[in-house]
Amino acid sequence: MKKKIKKILTIVFTCILVIAIFVVGYGIKENARINKIVKSHNVEQISEQNNVLENNNNNSKYIKTGVQQIMLGTMCNNYENALQTLLNIKNAGYDSIELNDFMSQKSSMLVKLMTKFSGMSIGNADKLDWSKLIKESGLNVISLHSDLVSIENNPKSIANRAKKFGTDTIVITGMYKFDYSNLNDVKELAQRLNKVGKALSEEGIRLLYHNHNCELQKVTSEKTAYDIIIENTDPKYVNFEFDSYWMIDGGANVQALMEKLGSRMKLWHINDRGCTQSGPYMTPILKEDATELGHGNIDLDTLSSIAIKNGVEGIVLETHQNWIDNDPIKSIQVSSKYIQEKFNNKNTTN
Repeated sequence: MKKKIKKILTIVFTCILVIAIFVVGYGIKENARINKIVKSHNVEQISEQNNVLENNNNNSKYIKTGVQQIMLGTMCNNYENALQTLLNIKNAGYDSIELNDFMSQKSSMLVKLMTKFSGMSIGNADKLDWSKLIKESGLNVISLHSDLVSIENNPKSIANRAKKFGTDTIVITGMYKFDYSNLNDVKELAQRLNKVGKALSEEGIRLLYHNHNCELQKVTSEKTAYDIIIENTDPKYVNFEFDSYWMIDGGANVQALMEKLGSRMKLWHINDRGCTQSGPYMTPILKEDATELGHGNIDLDTLSSIAIKNGVEGIVLETHQNWIDNDPIKSIQVSSKYIQEKFNNKNTTN
């Protein structure tokens, strides 16, 4: 019996040792890959800070352009690489970054695992000093993503976090473990949004709601959850960061939704969608995924025209994976060409 137990323990110990070696080896390999990517995009830090953006903010027609922090997670294995990534964003022509609560402050291991296995690794981002990183990069913070429950529990604290980063905008990124197919629940959600929006407004902060595709659940024969949220929230307290990618993913008429939001669409999460595989193909059915702006099949030109017409204040690039050469910096640079053409040219001519 003792020999059997000893044999089992030996096998268990061996398995744990093999897994530990694999994890350490993978970590070393991944860090080397990240360091190589960042080094290939090395940018000298310049003394220029935010003067250009501050001057442009005096122009009500100026459209800010930024990148969602989630795109940087894999590049945030240390402070130097995170800073280099931000400098590359600035150098590519963007003026802002959009921060997430779970990346700009200490996160639990559960959050790290959930984001990693969903293809959105945050690396060591939650261990870094983002106030210092933002200042050194010369970027501005366009908004801070948070969650409804945290704001309900302490709106003043969340508002102060936003102010610390120099932004007056907090975005709620949808609800987890929430039934978007239940009309009463969605109506209650709209009222909760109104309540926290009012509380934040008293702190000098505005609230935006960011969609995914779950809001396209039908709650009546004619209306979706998103319709109910739009129609039952007060524009004084709740407006929107519209993510067209997820609405297209859900089969919605995105142009109609953007027109319905009108001037309530303050920010736009922009992305493209297509297949980057090279042929010949084994099957005529290809998997589509996020891709660089102008390289997919979304009618971004029409959507951009609607956004500009309705007075959108900022454009935020966001893709989670499927980057060129598995390199988010290169992906950000390629997408910048489209953003420069559609939005930065407008900024300089108005």
